Amino acid sequence: MSDAAALPGQPRGLVVSGPATARAVNVLAPNPSAMTLDGTNTWLLSEPGSDLAVVVDPGPLDEGHLRHVVETAEKLGKRIALTLLTHGHPDHAEGAGLFAELTGTAVRALDPALRLGDEGLGAGDVLEVGGLEVRVVPTPGHTSDSLSFHLPADRAVLTGDTILGRGTTMVAHPDGRLGDYLDSLRRLRSLTVDDGVHTVLPGHGPVLEDAQGAVEFYLAHRANRLAQVETAVESGHRTAAEVVAHVYADVDRSLWPAAELSVRAQLEYLRERGLV
Repeated sequence: MSDAAALPGQPRGLVVSGPATARAVNVLAPNPSAMTLDGTNTWLLSEPGSDLAVVVDPGPLDEGHLRHVVETAEKLGKRIALTLLTHGHPDHAEGAGLFAELTGTAVRALDPALRLGDEGLGAGDVLEVGGLEVRVVPTPGHTSDSLSFHLPADRAVLTGDTILGRGTTMVAHPDGRLGDYLDSLRRLRSLTVDDGVHTVLPGHGPVLEDAQGAVEFYLAHRANRLAQVETAVESGHRTAAEVVAHVYADVDRSLWPAAELSVRAQLEYLRERGLV
């Protein structure tokens, strides 16, 4: 979910359909909406000079898009050897089953229900395909099964819906939890500080070249929204719907249902800490 087309102070990026880094090519799915921004970014990853590739988030169940991903790989002289999922929302994962059939690949994810292969993914896993190194970084919060993928050679991280290229994401309560989400943002911040990550390859929206700035923006935005929710409750707005109408008054009403999920997560976070 994006709160707005762009928010003041947010790092700006460029929508890319094609090469984004030396090892990452975006194949944009044709599913634009208020929730998916320009569409789902399906990422094709490969080491320069290798004939093997990894696909992250094949996207919706759209055979034309899935075949376009395969054709893009073939034009680059690549064979898709593995499919990964950042999380299980349909705009990222619904096409995974058909994509596995088209490519003959295993699909690996954190959630066992989403795996079309023998192995899941977890913290500290390092995947190597054709010389490409992909490090698995658990980033729960948007959903409980959210993962990010660190490409150390490109100093980049694929964030799924944990960080978007434009606007901000929702915490999908009750599966998503705000405390987990804030911890995940701090984990990503450590990648920018300790591992030199500077590029965010998001699940939706443009590529961001100031990864640390993006993380800091998200942390500040969350702190501001949390303070607004706390103030709204203190002012007598008790239900999540009432808080949304008060706090998200400047957001398109079509996004209010998603905003309500985030508000429920914020209220739970505040109640657990005795703040409301």
